[in-house]
Amino acid sequence: MNNHSQQIVQKLWNYCNVLRDDGMSYGDYVEQLTYLLFLKMADERSQPPFDKPSSIPKKYDWNSLLSKDGDELEVHYRHCLEQLGKLKGMLGIIFRKAQNKIQDPAKLRRLIVDLIDKETWLTLDADVKGDAYEGLLQKNAEDVKGGAGQYFTPRSLIEGIIDCMRPGPAVTICDPACGTGGFLLAAHSYVSNHNKLDPDQKKHLKFDALRGCEIVDNTARLCVMNLYLHGIDPDDSPVEVDDSLKADPGDRFSMVLTNPPFGKKSSVSVVNDEGDMQKQDDTIVRDDFWASTKNKQLNFVQHVKTLLEINGRAAVVVPDNVLFEGGAGERVRRKLLHECEVHTLLRLPTGVFYAQGVKANVLFFDRKPASEKPWTKRVWIYDLRTNMHFTLKTNPLSRSDLDEFVKCFNPENRNKRRATWSEDKKPDGRWRGFDYDEIIKRDKVSMDIFWLKDESLEDSANLPDPDVIAEEIVEDLQAALDQFAEISNDLRK
Repeated sequence: MNNHSQQIVQKLWNYCNVLRDDGMSYGDYVEQLTYLLFLKMADERSQPPFDKPSSIPKKYDWNSLLSKDGDELEVHYRHCLEQLGKLKGMLGIIFRKAQNKIQDPAKLRRLIVDLIDKETWLTLDADVKGDAYEGLLQKNAEDVKGGAGQYFTPRSLIEGIIDCMRPGPAVTICDPACGTGGFLLAAHSYVSNHNKLDPDQKKHLKFDALRGCEIVDNTARLCVMNLYLHGIDPDDSPVEVDDSLKADPGDRFSMVLTNPPFGKKSSVSVVNDEGDMQKQDDTIVRDDFWASTKNKQLNFVQHVKTLLEINGRAAVVVPDNVLFEGGAGERVRRKLLHECEVHTLLRLPTGVFYAQGVKANVLFFDRKPASEKPWTKRVWIYDLRTNMHFTLKTNPLSRSDLDEFVKCFNPENRNKRRATWSEDKKPDGRWRGFDYDEIIKRDKVSMDIFWLKDESLEDSANLPDPDVIAEEIVEDLQAALDQFAEISNDLRK
């Protein structure tokens, strides 16, 4: 993030601390900023030199807010949000179910006049605006108590995955659990920066290349605004607010990149007797799925397979249970290895996600045509977990930590991979291939494979720093508490 972005983030963030005294959360603050920034930029777009017609009705636009003060401003702002939420397209997504959370009219006026109106946002470079907003989203994710972390994938990890997948100008990309849009943005940036695009390719990238789905209204709003601030502003929102898992959408994509929400249960949205949406824990039954299960992660893996066109490519973040769980898990793994080419598994360290205590992996696979013979020949595994210690604050995962993995992945030619491990000469190598026959013979077709010695178990001198150990203990305890809470909720039901 450059200095200008940092200054804007700091300025906006300092004011958040003022509003927190009134009981507003970080998430509420970023949400209110989203509404106001969008209105301000729509106003700028209608002025010279842009002179584009505004999609915002005049009585609800930015100037209508500037012209009011005190209680009149608070009432008018609330009415604006309510009316704008009824519109279609990108506007409808951003203002859907919008509510004013700033109860003090003086503080609302200061946010509008002193912080947002004084900056001309459209003249800022898209990277500056985007970086500034990403900075706010990251700060929101770091507020672990608010739970926003589950929607925010570390950008260093996303960049490493994109560098392996290398999307091209003609690609269509879907993220069925898009959160705040990290994968979509990184893919868009990669295509823009690594290709000299002709007018048709630019049009495709802007209007047709990206598609996202997000079940949570507030998160979808942040995602759309994030795309908008990065210069992606088609007339219709590329992000849909819906439950991805409820049905096969019918569309197929050349690439799927996603980090589905953690947790085993899947939820289906239903309308209750009062006409309100509510969630029901249920087993997902779909004709296109190999196995019916309540496990949300296994369902997302199956859903990703459905979304891919033949020879389409996927990178999916999955928790460890997807690799070893029996029953439906074993059936999904057998089918995945047979019907797709599962070629790479990246074992991630703990301490890289804002949702605490998560042990996760990135699974890379390509969908293939029907075949009697299994498509998977060899699965290459990179162990970035054993003897690796990362924390969110003192030692966060950086893009450079993934350099060796990206090199081993060998995106130019996956057929020319070479192991960095050997039993005699390189027992500490992190990159190793396993043949299909080896994996299929394992108990429950488990892909939970590791071979490196944990140095901390053998030599106390190799233990990480005390603050790292303390943070890891906190993460494990938090994860255990979350699991107990889930069990408690199930028992109550």
